[in-house]
Amino acid sequence: MGRVIFVSAGPGAADLITLRGAGALARAEVVLFDALTDPALRELAPQAHWIDVGKRGFCDSTAQAAINAALVKQARQHDCVIRLKGGDASIFGRLEEELDALAAAGIESEVVPGVTAAVAAAAQLQRPLTRRGAGRSVSLTTAMTRDGDLQAQHSADTEVFYMAGRQLGALARKLQDAGWPADTPVAVVSRAGCDDALYSDHRVADLAAAAMLHRGRPTVVTVGVGAQPLRKPALARQNPLIDSAQASAARVND
Repeated sequence: MGRVIFVSAGPGAADLITLRGAGALARAEVVLFDALTDPALRELAPQAHWIDVGKRGFCDSTAQAAINAALVKQARQHDCVIRLKGGDASIFGRLEEELDALAAAGIESEVVPGVTAAVAAAAQLQRPLTRRGAGRSVSLTTAMTRDGDLQAQHSADTEVFYMAGRQLGALARKLQDAGWPADTPVAVVSRAGCDDALYSDHRVADLAAAAMLHRGRPTVVTVGVGAQPLRKPALARQNPLIDSAQASAARVND
């Protein structure tokens, strides 16, 4: 009987994985990986057998019951099984179901934390999610419920919505219904942590304008204090794709 290590790969680029996560991959015999993990991570475990168990919204996905069964099966056949998850495994990663399945089968497990998409987006924009004197709380929310309903709330100074890319117009309406003023700043980042990341600035009232720009890309939506640009923008290496996205967003908003 082996053990399963849940490794958080981080969002986007392979080098956002932690040293502990990379070390675990180096020992792997089998890796069950998510759809959004960087293929370059295979270089850290060339000896392992890689099994695709990816999930993508509105696309063909591996059923959760099948993933649970595969984890148990592989752990019974190998000493070191890695479950590689994008972002941080404990943030909208269906971690609970998989831990429960392993515990029920008497299989030991370990969780390696990582960088979640909200943090990667904030770092890419150089906009802290918390601000002294203004932003004391942050909420991480999945816009879609288990039943497929779109929901929004106003429970923190900064709200970060995951998996809302196809629902930006509807999300704007839900945000106003939840009490967010129409002129509240919103930052939209798609493929956060990747070299081809795009971002655009909006207000709640015109959030729908981001839909075409970020279409078909994993998207994070930051609303409130954490979306507000700094008074004096930090000097940082600019990505030409990001510059292009800003220009496109400005034309749409005009």
